[in-house]
Amino acid sequence: MRDIFTLKRLMLALAALLLVLLGLVAQEFRLFERAWFNLQQWQQADQLDPNSLRLGDYEVEIEAKVIAGLDDDVSALTYDPDRNSLFTVTNQKAQLIELSLDGELLRRIDLHGFGDAEAVEYISKGLYVITDERRQRLIKVQIDDDTRELHADVKQQLSLSLGSTGNKGFEGLAYDAAGQRLFVAKERDPMRIFEIHGFPHRDPDQPFAVHVLDDQQRDAGLFVRDLSSLQFDERSGHLLALSDESRLVLELNTQGKPISSLSLLRGRNGLTQSVPQGEGIAMDHQGVLYLVSEPNLFYRFSKPAQP
Repeated sequence: MRDIFTLKRLMLALAALLLVLLGLVAQEFRLFERAWFNLQQWQQADQLDPNSLRLGDYEVEIEAKVIAGLDDDVSALTYDPDRNSLFTVTNQKAQLIELSLDGELLRRIDLHGFGDAEAVEYISKGLYVITDERRQRLIKVQIDDDTRELHADVKQQLSLSLGSTGNKGFEGLAYDAAGQRLFVAKERDPMRIFEIHGFPHRDPDQPFAVHVLDDQQRDAGLFVRDLSSLQFDERSGHLLALSDESRLVLELNTQGKPISSLSLLRGRNGLTQSVPQGEGIAMDHQGVLYLVSEPNLFYRFSKPAQP
């Protein structure tokens, strides 16, 4: 009889330990907050922000297409409305890569002295910003049809010291053209989104003044484990945040509150397989979403045509 009681106590102790471990895992992956958000979305489906992109309505139309001719890991993505094409970067063999909207490789531009190039963002015609993740540098570059290489040492740069460096630094960029704000995502430890005014500096007749803002309350409300990429939607003023580890894209309204999401898990939004490692997201003027995943996979999402 004593052995039975001892076994029961052991089983109860193991069950309690398992519950504690499950709770810790759920907390680490922000599962409780994510489940609460999904429940609210379901309950308030008819009360969404009228400006919301409604990311849950998107369906994949190009899935896990291998970018032919590209072997290096891709990181980040931006849409160029003037060229009607996309740009990404590779950081092992540092290059700026131009892609078609179908994920075809159009051009390679060699990057010299850019360190760990991790993100690229379109600013205006021919003007971009590229990040050096480890050294927390933002580098202004200009390209045209004939550009085949870029040298960082002759470009306008902004070096920032915002928390620890290493490979958890500047991971994503987004630009608000109307507000002239550059959003910079720090991957994690801590996960942050900074808002930079005054860079890139485009008017030589004006003083070079940079202001860096952040919103810790907003960042604390992001129920994702990391930040891989950002995208600003000029029409709504909303910001999209891509998380590789959470396999999720969040839409943040103008107050920084999550209002819709796009799951990158198998079986969701038409995906037959989960996106392995989402690293870059971009949106064109038609609202079509483009995504790249390491090592060299291309995705395109759009909303089904309304009947």
